[in-house]
Amino acid sequence: MPGVVRFGVSIEEGLIKKFDKYIEQKNYSNRSEAIRDLIRKNLIEEEWAKNGKVACGIVIVYDHHKRELVNKLMDIQHDYSEVIISTQHVHLDHDNCLEIVAAKGNVKKVEQLANKMSSLKGVKHCSAAKTTSGLEL
Repeated sequence: MPGVVRFGVSIEEGLIKKFDKYIEQKNYSNRSEAIRDLIRKNLIEEEWAKNGKVACGIVIVYDHHKRELVNKLMDIQHDYSEVIISTQHVHLDHDNCLEIVAAKGNVKKVEQLANKMSSLKGVKHCSAAKTTSGLEL
C-alpha cells in the first residue's frame, strides 16, 4: 500500500483489551483505523490550541418566543458573516428551534461567535463541534 507506514506498538495487556472493546463499540474494522482517528483527534485539538484556521458546527436550541432573541441571534450572525459558511433553522415544536451554524476561520473568531450566541437569554443549549479545516491534516 503506497504512502502507508507500518510500525509496531507495545501496549500493556489491560490497555489493549480496553482499546479492543472501544474499537468494537465504535464499529472500527481494525486497530489501525481507530489509531488513525485518535491521532487526528489530537492533532485537531492542537490546531485549535494554536489559534489556526479551523471549522466548527455550532448547534443551538432556543425558545423562539423569547423577546428579541431571534433578532439578537441574527445580529450576531451578521457581525460574524466572515466566518459563517451556512446556517440551518429547524422548528422542533411550537416553542423551540434548533439552529446549526457552520463556521470556518480563525479560532478566536469562531469561539467568539459560539460564546456570544450561547450567552443569550433564552438559549437553552449551545455546543460547538470543533473540527479541522483540513489544511493541517
